[in-house]
Amino acid sequence: MTSKRALVLAGGGLAGIAWETGVLRGIADESAVTADALLDAEVMVGTSAGSTVAAQLGSGLTLDELYERQLAPTSTELNPPAGIDDIAALFLAAMTQPGSKTDKLRRIGEVALSTATVAEPVRRTVIAHRLPSHDWPDRELRITAIDTATGELVAFDNDSGVGLVDAVAASCAVPGVWPPVTIGDRRYMDGGVGSTVNIDLADDCDVIVALVPQGDSAPAPFGVSTAEEIAAFGPKAFTVFADRASLAAFGKNPLDPACRAPSARAGREQGRRVAAAVADFLAL
Repeated sequence: MTSKRALVLAGGGLAGIAWETGVLRGIADESAVTADALLDAEVMVGTSAGSTVAAQLGSGLTLDELYERQLAPTSTELNPPAGIDDIAALFLAAMTQPGSKTDKLRRIGEVALSTATVAEPVRRTVIAHRLPSHDWPDRELRITAIDTATGELVAFDNDSGVGLVDAVAASCAVPGVWPPVTIGDRRYMDGGVGSTVNIDLADDCDVIVALVPQGDSAPAPFGVSTAEEIAAFGPKAFTVFADRASLAAFGKNPLDPACRAPSARAGREQGRRVAAAVADFLAL
């Protein structure tokens, strides 16, 4: 029997996009077979930064080309109007009020809708420039976002009737930093608000490799950490968390465009170091 594989790409800002691309490039340095096994996964799950990487991987550009894009000295990315401390304060305000996780996500959605940011079309243009292709790839691609009104997680895919640019823009709409994205009569915010990894969306797969641009001891705002969320999948999941050198490369603000090149280089070095372990997990 052939195992159904998933590559799960978690959220982590511009640093996360660069790092995940770098990790894959570093794995390819050591073993093209291992990298191809990941790139050819039947299912990709992308959350926030991971949605960008997943869409880019399906664009037709090579891994080399995608990596070089992260090293470019200039980009069309915007400098964020708020930093990580501001986002953390938003989360803290929502977390300290009573209610379920969904209630808290709705409150974050209210803040996202009420915060003055750049106009939606301006932000959409940035996302459009990120994606070499605006067409959904042939593979199964699941892109996460959260409905600001209901607090519910949604997964856009090839059959959703939603454009790829809009799906990625919704998944990357960090509350309090970027505007929620309008799709139909709904508004959506960053798919990583409730979970940076959303590994449950790969539950139908037999083998899961997750790239997570955060430390394995990162705090859990909703009571279950990313490490615990992935651990629930037992031996069928393998995770590459950002190591100490990569976390240092991200800098103080992973939303800052200046973090792209150092994060990509750190990811490539870490990818080289973990390539053998990934190959062993995939039994290659």
